[in-house]
Amino acid sequence: MADIQQANQQAVERMMEARPILKGVAVAKDVIPGMKDNLIMHAGPPIEWERMSGPMRGAVIGGLICEGLAKDAKSAEAMVKAGEVEFAPCHHHQSVGPMAGVTTASMMVYILENETHGNQAYSNLNEGYGKVLRYGAYSDEVITKLKWMNDVMGPMLAAALEGSDGIDIRALLSESLHMGDEGHNRNKAGSILYTAKLAPLIARVAKDEAEEAEVLKFLGDNALSVLNPVMAACKAMADAAHGVEGSTVVTTMARNGTDFGIRVSGLDDAWFTAPVEQPDGLYFPGYTSEDASGDIGDSTITETAGIGGYAMATAPAIVQFVSGTAQDALNATLEMYEITVAEHSHFTIPNLEFRGTPTGTDIRKVVELGLLPRINTGIAHKEAGVGQVGAGLVRPPMKIFEDALLAYAKKYDL
Repeated sequence: MADIQQANQQAVERMMEARPILKGVAVAKDVIPGMKDNLIMHAGPPIEWERMSGPMRGAVIGGLICEGLAKDAKSAEAMVKAGEVEFAPCHHHQSVGPMAGVTTASMMVYILENETHGNQAYSNLNEGYGKVLRYGAYSDEVITKLKWMNDVMGPMLAAALEGSDGIDIRALLSESLHMGDEGHNRNKAGSILYTAKLAPLIARVAKDEAEEAEVLKFLGDNALSVLNPVMAACKAMADAAHGVEGSTVVTTMARNGTDFGIRVSGLDDAWFTAPVEQPDGLYFPGYTSEDASGDIGDSTITETAGIGGYAMATAPAIVQFVSGTAQDALNATLEMYEITVAEHSHFTIPNLEFRGTPTGTDIRKVVELGLLPRINTGIAHKEAGVGQVGAGLVRPPMKIFEDALLAYAKKYDL
């Protein structure tokens, strides 16, 4: 038991010591390891087209259209069924993507570098609210926005960051948690801080005032602008904790709309999966739970790293998603201390006397206590092409933690 505790302490210390810096923006196939022209990266554990949920199928279709590989949904589906498209989890390529998570070869992506341990992580750019690719929408307006992001905003961000020292996302998160964010579903303060840090860098390199104003407005109006670099930062933190012999700390939590999967630091790269749950939340006018897809997205990397649903006490307004109270948010965080290894040394909670956020989910504690992680999430429509229909809270299936614990016992002969 002492050896497990020591391994867990090592894993979680690596996670907390990781200092991810936003270094740049570049074309995915130029920087993401293993990326190629016909590869589509997706959220969650491995999955094939036949089992994909509606929103993920919609995002794949949109990705192929945006990439110029297909002209419409029919030709995109034909390509997939003919075996001309390869699929892989973002997590298999040091990457993460919100909701459907779809990333294609020519998309511009954020580059995060963990300056403490040297590993890198990547994420696509955030589209904002409304009908967007990550929720499975692929209408002309969705594709037009994506192309603008790739042709105008992406290169401008790349040029702005190239001549800078980068942006310390861990420090930005530390500050935004003191301003009402929790780093997953609520990122209003973080996005404002992010835009403020980018603005002078953009102003220095922008050659067209109209484009500069358009980019700054897009970033400033989008309360989720910072989510994608935050997710990549959390991926860099979690990856730093992976591969510690004997550790029972979870280093990946991810969903693809069909399966929820986890990976554990001391269990190599094995996935433990089970069917996803459906989030409990508030729906946009005209939609109900009958319209909802199953839980989806890589954004649970935030909870994996000790923020998001684990830091709900910093963001009382988040409980509006389930008609809760500020005390509910506080209770959610207090509950997560029961299943984690440490309190974060950089992410703290003002209304808990600056106690560190609960960090490092221990599969043993989850199973022993019967207590599952808390996750904040958006809700996608179950059909391809529709988009977001709400937001709420969800938990993973217990089976994945039980299976992981059995695999741990077998590997370490316990």
